[in-house]
Amino acid sequence: MSRIHVGEFNDSFPPTIDGVAQTVKNYASILQEKHCDVTVVTPNYKGVTDHYPFEVFRYHSIPLDKRIGYRAGNPFSPDTLIRLHNRHFDLMHVHAPFASSILVKNINYRPRVPVVLTYHTQFDIDIEKRVRLPEFRKIAMRFLLENIKAADEVWVVTEGCGNALHRIGYQGGYRVMENGTDFAFGRAEESRVAALREKYAIPEDSLVFLFVGRMMWYKNIRLILDTLARVKAAGLSFRALMVGDGFDAPDIRRYAGEIGLQEDAIFTGPIYNRDNLRVYYSLADVFLFPSTYDTSGIVVKEAAACSCPALLVAGSCAAEGVEDGVSGFLAKEDADDCARVLLEACQQRETLGRVGEEAGRSVYLSWETAVARAYNRYEEILDSWPGPLPHQRKYSR
Repeated sequence: MSRIHVGEFNDSFPPTIDGVAQTVKNYASILQEKHCDVTVVTPNYKGVTDHYPFEVFRYHSIPLDKRIGYRAGNPFSPDTLIRLHNRHFDLMHVHAPFASSILVKNINYRPRVPVVLTYHTQFDIDIEKRVRLPEFRKIAMRFLLENIKAADEVWVVTEGCGNALHRIGYQGGYRVMENGTDFAFGRAEESRVAALREKYAIPEDSLVFLFVGRMMWYKNIRLILDTLARVKAAGLSFRALMVGDGFDAPDIRRYAGEIGLQEDAIFTGPIYNRDNLRVYYSLADVFLFPSTYDTSGIVVKEAAACSCPALLVAGSCAAEGVEDGVSGFLAKEDADDCARVLLEACQQRETLGRVGEEAGRSVYLSWETAVARAYNRYEEILDSWPGPLPHQRKYSR
């Protein structure tokens, strides 16, 4: 039996670094290696050359606002539509309900193939923040909702993400399909961990906290810094490695200095090498990720791969599947409570080690497992196609 051809469509892809771009990259790599033929369809970036074991089809794009840091693809170019239609996809998987959704609508005819859409991000929050005029906001939300409803099957990465879908007016069914991590299970070599501690002159008796992500305020980084200031005031010795870059990075560094964290918060910039990033997780005693914006938080699974427990906001999507004091630490979205939980957790390093080991057992999920589940569902969809999928029923996991 010949391999099927799947199109993975997203509005971002490396060199852009974000969670969804990395998700699509991992989907494509594992699908191509183990399951089917893949083409990633994504906007073009000037000067980018792709060297992947799968095809990357880039189409014309224009830059967006610098604060956003992305490019917008043109889903109406006749040349793009003709070339993509001739790719003859068996199934198309959309990871962004904007230009990618429009592009798929424009090429999906004669024959029409099934379309899966994964809702990764709480776009209603983005629209609320960035679209000031109420009427334009309504138009943007209607556009978003219509693109989601156009898919034959909708996936979400957490149950909380499904709740966010219903919050914007979606009434159909969805299937929870978790993301994984490309980290193999296990810590980095102790010699590399020791070298990293020496690089940043971190005393042996200091605890190490870690954040990895875009340096944007919406990641709740102010909450992280305020928590660290309270922990410092309580007398705990620590260093906090802040890994990443973003539009708000200068303001974040300035704020850290204003609240007295000049010596304690170390801003490393982005770490692109995944093997090197593993060393940071292995050095850390606690991973700080109190984001209520992220719908999945792949970084929490990355930390778990290295047996590093995470401090999360109770009830957040990132905290799904984490048991307080057993496989992670949960707190209110409040600096005083986060500091209280962190101080209690750090009273004994044995506690941190035990909780980290349980995180590795129960929170970690490899991309190989996650993508295998997705491909099995692709096959089920194709087996029933062109019959209608039970789109209005809420799916079980």
